[in-house]
This record gives sequence, structure tokens and C-alpha cells, in this order.
Amino acid sequence: MKTKLLTVICVLALCLAGAPSAFGETKPDPVLVITDTVIVRPLCLVATVIGSVFFVVSLPVAATSGSVHSVANSLVVSPAKATFTRPLGNMDDLIDY
Repeated sequence: MKTKLLTVICVLALCLAGAPSAFGETKPDPVLVITDTVIVRPLCLVATVIGSVFFVVSLPVAATSGSVHSVANSLVVSPAKATFTRPLGNMDDLIDY
């Protein structure tokens, strides 16, 4: 009985050895949060506004070519997601948008 219990404990210990690193919470660097708040977010907001203007200008051409969705996604939606839905201080997700 003791050997089975010891075996189960050893197997659980090996299985859960990586759990703390997998569930660990990482806090962003305060410098990155400040940089994101002061510089990057306003630039993303400006990119969203400028992209919206260019989207409206290019809408007749995009409508005739059938590419309204892809043009809207690249000019408006991606900068808006980078501005409003990206976690504060997370610059790695900025590349995905």
C-alpha cells in the first residue's frame, strides 16, 4: 500500500512540476506601461482616425473590387484593436495587429 501511495505522489509531483510556471502571472514593466500610455496608444488612436479617413476615401474602389472587408480590417479594425483591446504595456501583441 505504501509503495502505491508513494508512486502516485511521485507521479503527481512530476506532472505538477511545471504548473507554477504555466499559471504564473507576469506583470508588465512599469516603463512599458508608461510608454504605452503616453506614446503608443495615442499613436494607435491617430492611426485609427487616419485609417478611417483613408477607408472612406477608398470605399468606392474597394466596393467595386469586392474587398471592403479586407480594406476595413487593415485600415480601421487592426489599429482600433491595437488601441482599445490590447492589454496595457503588452508590446508583443502590438506586432500581431
